[in-house]
This record gives sequence, C-alpha cells and structure tokens, in this order.
Amino acid sequence: KVKAVRGFSDFGYSFVYVIFEDGTDLYWARSRVLEYLSKIQGSLPDGVRTELGPDATGVGWVYQYALIDRSGRHALDELRSLQDWTLRYALQSVPGVAEVASIGGYVKQVQIVVDPNRLASYGVPIGEVVAAVQASNNESGGRLIEWSGAEYMVRIRGYAKSIEDFGAVVLRAGPSGVPLRVRDVATVELGPESRRGTADLDGQGDAVGGIVVMRHGENALNVIRRVQAKLSDLAASLPPGVEVVTTYDRSDLILRALDTLKHELVLEMIVVSLVILLFLWHFPSAIVPIITIPISVLLSFIPLYLLGISVNIMTLAGIAISIGVLVDGAIVEVENAYNKLHLWEVGGRKGDFHEVRLEALKEVGPSVFFSLLVIAVAFLPIFALVDQEGRLFGPLAWSKNLAMLLAALLAITLDPALRMLFARMDPFTFRPRFLARIASGFLVGTYYAEERHPVSRAIQRIYDPACRFVLRRPKTVIAIALVILAASLPLYFRLGSEFMPPLAEGSILYMPTTL
Repeated sequence: KVKAVRGFSDFGYSFVYVIFEDGTDLYWARSRVLEYLSKIQGSLPDGVRTELGPDATGVGWVYQYALIDRSGRHALDELRSLQDWTLRYALQSVPGVAEVASIGGYVKQVQIVVDPNRLASYGVPIGEVVAAVQASNNESGGRLIEWSGAEYMVRIRGYAKSIEDFGAVVLRAGPSGVPLRVRDVATVELGPESRRGTADLDGQGDAVGGIVVMRHGENALNVIRRVQAKLSDLAASLPPGVEVVTTYDRSDLILRALDTLKHELVLEMIVVSLVILLFLWHFPSAIVPIITIPISVLLSFIPLYLLGISVNIMTLAGIAISIGVLVDGAIVEVENAYNKLHLWEVGGRKGDFHEVRLEALKEVGPSVFFSLLVIAVAFLPIFALVDQEGRLFGPLAWSKNLAMLLAALLAITLDPALRMLFARMDPFTFRPRFLARIASGFLVGTYYAEERHPVSRAIQRIYDPACRFVLRRPKTVIAIALVILAASLPLYFRLGSEFMPPLAEGSILYMPTTL
C-alpha cells in the first residue's frame, strides 16, 4: 500500500516520508513502519536512532502559545527550559494532544570545548574524551545482595549534576599516577545549542513558545478547550513574572464558522417567511418551511456522526450551500395546498377540508421528493475524487447530499403531517375579540385568489409577453442560446484547473527563509 518514499536531510537529522495509498488506516500504517524500523536498528551507525513522528495530520496545528516574561528577570534559555521540561510534558498528557513542539529561545547545553594543543601534549585522542564523558554519565546494575533472607538489588548511579562534575571526569592516569581529567584538556561551560532559526512575537524580539499538535481524528474544539484548561491550572506554578500568551487559537475560526452557519439559517428563515407572506399573504403557510430548515440541518449531523465525518469548514460549507434549496419542496406543497383550499372555500366548502389538503399534498408530493433528489445528484461526481481532493471536498458533498435527502424525506413526511395536524379554516371566537382576531390572523389566516394579488399581477404582466414571444419564435431563441454557449467556450478553457478560496483565520504567521 506504499505509494512513495521521500527523504529530506539536513545537518544532524534526516526525515523520511512514507506515503501510503488513500484510505489506509493511519495506525495500521504506523505499525508497519515501526515493524520495518525495528529490523534495521542493528545496521545503523553508532549514535543514530530512529523516531516515528506524531500521529497527527498536516492540519493538526490547532494551538500555539508564547512564554512572556514581563519582569525581565528570566533569560531566554530559562524560558526554553521551562517550556521543554514543564509545559511540554504537562500538555502532552492532555487527551487528544499528539505532540507539543518547542520553538524559539536557546536550548541549554553543557559544552566541552577541547583544546587541541593540550590533547596533543598529553597524547589523548578526541575519541577517548568522548568515551570517558559518556561512560561517566550513566548508570548500571550491580546484581544482587542477599541479606537476612532477603535479596537487595544494587544499582549504581553516576550522573553528572554540575559543570564541575563533568570537569572532574578522569580520562587516564598520568606517568606519575596523577589522574588526567577533562578540565585539564578542555573547558566545560554552559552554552546554547546552535539555532537554525528564531521566533519573534509582535516585533518585540526573541520569544519562546510551543505548538500544540492535535491527534488524528480528534475534535479540535474539545482539544483546544482541554489545553486551555491545562494552561490555566499551570499558571499558578509558573515563575513570578512569566505568563502564557495565546498566539494562535483555531477555536476562534471554528466558532466563527458556526456563527456563519447560524446566521445563514436565521437569514434563510426570514427570507422564506417574507417571500411566502409577500406572495400568499398567509402567515400560517410560512411556518412549515421555516420549521423544515433547522430540522433538516440538525438531522443531517446524525448520519455525519455515524459515518465518522467531523464537522469542519467544508462540512459547514455543504450545509450552507444546501440551505437555499432545503425549503423548495415545502414551498411548493404550501402553495399548492393554499390554492386548493382557496378554491374549496370559494366553492362553498363542500366536504372536509382535510381531504382537500391531503389531495393537494398527494398531488405534488412525489414530484417534490424526486426533484430534491435530482438536485442532490449534481454533487455525486465529487465522490469520485480521490487523495487530497477527495478528503477536502468529500465532507462538503456528504453534508450537502445528506441535508437534501433529509429535506426530501421531510417534504413527504413531516411537512404534510404538520399541515394536517395544525391546519384550521375557521377563525377563533373566544373573548376578548381583539385577541381572537390576532390569533386568527397568525394561526388561521385568509385565503385570497392569485389574480387579486398585486405582486402576482405585476409579475404576470412581465412574464406573459416574454413567454408568448419565446413560444412564437422557438428556433430563434434556441439559436441565440447556442451562440451564447459557443461564445463562452474560450472563457471556459482559460479558467484555472485549481481553485482554493482564501481563508482569513484572523492570525498572521510570517515564516521567512534566508540562504
């Protein structure tokens, strides 16, 4: 299942990227890579070790923070040590976090600067110094001691705890029996590790920070909230004057995307209500389409959850695209039922109005259902996309088609049931009278003939001559349409093959590279 193996090398490290076929389980792939790495450990040079990267994806960068010292009492190497040995391990214990990468500052090192002249005068090779330092900073076992019927394990710890300990490491015994130590041939000091870059915050100079990488398949919003809670708990243990400042937080983008969806839902319900009221003058008829929108959207999250599709930007985009057509079926049913009930009322109210309404719903129900399915079919080619394109646009197609499918089901189930259950033709007669009139206006309404509506008459005056013109000259109209289509072909071939709209997350990350 491996498609390609790529490598990238730099001073002191190398990266090997193993690219698997699309759809391969991440943890199965990691186990296979670990299995093959275990086979080559013995053939690697001394000091070379392999390490598997975090179980995260390219979009796992969900949170970033910086350590700021307002008091100025802590140097960059101290802040970096605080990040590496305190914050990083604490945040890696948070559920859903795959890795916490440290950036900026100086990594503190014990540096042994060897004097080549002294080495030459004592006749000590550089490899002997390296071996002596490694052997002196280690631990080993001393087997067992049996004492009073009990066994005690002996362990020898030989760790250097200060610069003086490294300087006191014995290299060999001199001709007179005096030990030759590291400090005799080298200078031991604390210093920074060589840096390949630097981190700057708001143009104020070097800064120390951390990048929180989310584990594959986790909910980004929940992980960010757990990280923020952990940082709040750690704030009390930080040195005086040091605080954690958020520099990137994806939860803001997630919440704004959700707010956009809620805004579109509310706006769509308002527009649908105004359109129905404008063309029908009937408030009760607007209730069913308004109810259809949020129910269709909420129900679409259930199959998304069962399919294992997370709610992300593309998922919400698919729902936002489908909002405009979710109510088409409900509007058609409402308008047809409105006209049938008007004719029933004008004709002397013969029979039960429930039967009239039921016949009106049965008349257009099948057509409405299949028309919504036809609209959903337009997004089916997206499911043929694979690799990066399929993972990017697949959630959009799923959410859009599922919302359309649920809207089609609601058009033949919930919408007729609501109309049959809460429909009322007779006005209320309770007291006080003004409340009865208000309730009748909102819950019963008045049915008007279509030809009496001023908006319908204006539209009819515009539509009727245009329709008659087209019907009298069908060949001319088709020819004009073909000419316009042919004229658009050159523009089609000049369109780009890739399109990615800009995404304003609200944060600026500048990463310059110099040679």
